[in-house]
Amino acid sequence: MSLINVGDIQLAYADTGVGLPVVLLHGYPFNRSMWNEQVSALSNSFRVITPDLRGLGESEAASGPATMNRMAQDVAMLLDHLEIPRAVIGGLSMGGYVAIAFYKLFPSRVRALVLADTRAQADTEEGKQTRHQQAEKALAEGMAGIADGMLAKLLTPDTVSKRPELVRRVRDMMLKTKPEGAAGALLGMAERDNNTPLLSQISCPTLILVGHDDSITPVQDSEKMHREIAGSRLVVLENAAHVSNLERTEQFNEELLRFLNDSAS
Repeated sequence: MSLINVGDIQLAYADTGVGLPVVLLHGYPFNRSMWNEQVSALSNSFRVITPDLRGLGESEAASGPATMNRMAQDVAMLLDHLEIPRAVIGGLSMGGYVAIAFYKLFPSRVRALVLADTRAQADTEEGKQTRHQQAEKALAEGMAGIADGMLAKLLTPDTVSKRPELVRRVRDMMLKTKPEGAAGALLGMAERDNNTPLLSQISCPTLILVGHDDSITPVQDSEKMHREIAGSRLVVLENAAHVSNLERTEQFNEELLRFLNDSAS
């Protein structure tokens, strides 16, 4: 693990392997360890950079909302530090929001995009209110209640009943999240732009992955992105919900490697 200053905070990250740079951005309320299996699968052929987004994992939190644009700027500063002018930018869930924001801010720096279990549209008013309530809950009560409330949406019922080790891993990641970091991310997601109009302007190779049973960012959201992003590739992962990279790791990695090898050629 390494640390750099990105303005008002220290950002933690890992940098593994050599080759075409691939940045993987984790979801909420997780940390870079959610990509461990992808790092192992990719790092023999690619340089994989996995930051802890601001306020999460081992990165410091700042006061106020951690907006998607601010997180994207953090990633740009990290790439500057690593002297990487262009990279594949990938993200799952909130990480996907940050990846889209990165493309909007720095399109010339994006070699290719990977958008997993995410969407381009902004929150509804009801969704924004829910995020504000969750932020207050995290600050007042800690992460246990939030973790327990999210598990059934993050994983399929089959996973919950038959893979206790994965359930523990996902829950532990959430429990380790700093409440102030979780609150900042929630408020930042509530403020994010509607990036649907941007989709038709995306000109780089794009892979879209989604769990068939994802109720947080349903398949329809990915189908919409696929229709709007010319030449994009859509993969629906069966028997997976919102954290499809953890539930269907082998298939997720196969699709990611195939896409990256095509993009590198």
